[in-house]
Amino acid sequence: MATITAADVNKLRTITGAGMMDCKKALVEADGDFDLAIENLRKKGQKVAANRSDRESTEGAAIAVVSADKTTGVVITLNCETDFVGKNEGFVKLATELANQALNYATREEFLASDFHGITVADKLIEQTGVIGEKIEVASFARLSGAFVGSYIHAGNKIATLVALSASVDGAEEASRNVAMQAAAMNPIALDEAGVDASIIEKEIEIAKDQLRQEGKPEAMLDNIAKGKIQRFYKDNTLVNQDYIKDGSMSVAAYVKSIDSGLTVTGFSRVALG
Repeated sequence: MATITAADVNKLRTITGAGMMDCKKALVEADGDFDLAIENLRKKGQKVAANRSDRESTEGAAIAVVSADKTTGVVITLNCETDFVGKNEGFVKLATELANQALNYATREEFLASDFHGITVADKLIEQTGVIGEKIEVASFARLSGAFVGSYIHAGNKIATLVALSASVDGAEEASRNVAMQAAAMNPIALDEAGVDASIIEKEIEIAKDQLRQEGKPEAMLDNIAKGKIQRFYKDNTLVNQDYIKDGSMSVAAYVKSIDSGLTVTGFSRVALG
């Protein structure tokens, strides 16, 4: 029987993130064999993951990170079951580390299959499910590229956003963050009119017409009035047309042009828990 020291337990804890007692038990069962102890902890994670596969994981941390050259960003949510775990410093640290790795991959599938300290990201999530005792998953993954990409994480890591601008100009850092904050707060459904699905517009037009009929408006007037309501819909629900939250006298598009006359918003991504 191998002698299990406190240093051994702490080393395994550092490698896996498991609790001290779990690490000690795993080492004892593995007779001091670190590789076997790690494998046993991961098997425990698989069992816990299987048992909790039908649980809802709507808490966690939403994280946005941007590449050093400011041309690419990624937003992810690392989800868990309880707010208590989601606010844990170690959990947020893991989410941030995973988001930084996700920068290197175009899709969620490629990211989950990538190597993370000797195991895949997918296996790391299973391992952490065993460590924490809750269902852990990367529920959201979005990547954005542009001439300049900025980010914003809402307080408490509940919402994370990215915004791409058409050029890297003086003031782009602040402008992209402000517009990313706008996207977090106002939750636009699209960048501009062109990004709104036609089925949504058709539905909004029908809703507007029904409301107008109930108000007694003549049928011949419905189309023109409904078109006006659709313009209001665009103003409320598309990012560049929304009133800028820090100055309601201008739109987001106008705010960006106030930074540089040729500057435009070319894209955004938003992820949120829940």
